[in-house]
This record gives sequence, C-alpha cells and structure tokens, in this order.
Amino acid sequence: MTDPTIGSLRVNGATLHYEVRGQGPLLLLIPGGTGGAASFGSIADDLATEYTVATYDPRGMSRSTLDDPEAEQRVAEHADDAFRMLELLSPDEPARVFGASSGAIAALHLLTTHPQRLERVVAHEPPVVEVLPDAAEHRALIVRVQATFHTQGLMPAMAVFAAGLKKDVDTTEPKAEIKLPPQAAARAEQTMADLPYFVERIVPSFMSYAPDLQRLEALSDRLVLACGQDSRGELPYRPAVFLAERLGTELQHFPGGHTGLTTHPAEFGERLWKAFRA
Repeated sequence: MTDPTIGSLRVNGATLHYEVRGQGPLLLLIPGGTGGAASFGSIADDLATEYTVATYDPRGMSRSTLDDPEAEQRVAEHADDAFRMLELLSPDEPARVFGASSGAIAALHLLTTHPQRLERVVAHEPPVVEVLPDAAEHRALIVRVQATFHTQGLMPAMAVFAAGLKKDVDTTEPKAEIKLPPQAAARAEQTMADLPYFVERIVPSFMSYAPDLQRLEALSDRLVLACGQDSRGELPYRPAVFLAERLGTELQHFPGGHTGLTTHPAEFGERLWKAFRA
C-alpha cells in the first residue's frame, strides 16, 4: 500500500481527519457506519492509479473530533463536510463521489445541494427509509433501538437494530461463512469504539432523512444507485430499489451484501471502478 498524505480540515463544529492518494480527477469516498477512512484502505490504492482518492473520518468518529461531543448530528452538516473536502481538494473541477450506507445518504444530499461540483455520484444502499410506503414501521424501529440503547445498553440495541434490517422473507438457505480480510479484522477495535456514537447520534438522524426526490429526478443522469447482490430483501436494499424505479435508472449490483466493501474488497473496488468509467 502507498502511504497517503494526511491532513486535517476545520469545518463548522469539527476537525476532520482526511487522507489523499494518487493523481488525477478527485474521487471522494464517504464511509458508512463506523468505517472511517480506514474502511477504504483495501481499495484506495487501486483507485489511486487513475484518481486522486480522498478518504476521511466523518465528524465525531475515529480521528475527526467534535468541538461539542454532545452535538446533534444532521445529514445536511455531514454533506457540507463532504462539500468542504471538494472545495479544498478540487476547487476548479467537478469531482466523483462514492458513499456507502449512511455515507450514501450524505452523498445524496450533497448531490441535491451542490450538483455543479459533482461529475458522478455512486450511492451504495442508502437507507433512506422515509421513501418507502411502510416508513412508519421503520420510524418505530428507530424508536425501539434508541429506547433499548438507553435502558439496556449497546449490544441489546444492536440486536434490535439488526433484527429490523434483516430480510423481509424467511429463508432456509444456509449462509456461507465470511472470513474478514486482515485489514477489516484489525479495524474491529475502532469500529466498536465508535458504535455508541453511531447508534445514538447517526442512526436516528440519518434514517429519518427524506431526500428531495424532485431534485434527484432532475439530476438522475449523474447518480448511480447500487446494492449488494446478496442483500436482496433486506431493509437497506429497498430504498435504492425504490429510488432507481422512481428515477428511471438502472440499479447496479455490487459483490457481497450491505458490507460488501468489507467482505469482498477486491471485487467491490473493481465494480466501483467500472461504475465511474461507464
């Protein structure tokens, strides 16, 4: 792996840690969950042969610190952080952006608010459940997760959350055992450290976000909606299907499931490369 250039960026209410590799047009990678910049370590070098690849820790996670540790988190502010990265690293040319999960939600908002700064956006399973006809059920899930977190703790809350994300149909097919790549296993400690912040602050804010569908329709030629080929029927899969049908665009399938970037990094990176070159 190539050692990245490391920097920090002051934004409203936070200081962001970011890393840059390669040369060429800017490709900004926005992580989901508790991934941070490190979650892209297995694909960033390959992408950096053609792009200037920028990764960062979202505000409040890992090395990106909040001025107020108790500050409320909002999608618009996270999207503005990504915009500030674009302004810093590619002030004169439109950039390409990839977002995964909650990072994909930030990418969608970025597209609707600063389309002139973007060449193409690939959004992988953005859990914008407010677009679904059964959105009320998912609001109730978020309430249950928060109540469980505050009364029973992190792991019981994660169990409730995981149950709510599972496939909407039962299956008797055995699941293949997935062995995490060494890089992913090494991130486990940091992932667990960021999990309480993610569950309490990111999940309720991001999963209650409703994208501007009219704006997305007008910008659909710049947007690629993607899903994991193994996550059909799971909750994060469904909003991308809805959006692709609403916008009249083709839904692209990436290797693995919702966390395919972690479980199938080489294949995932190759598919992402093709999505930007198309």
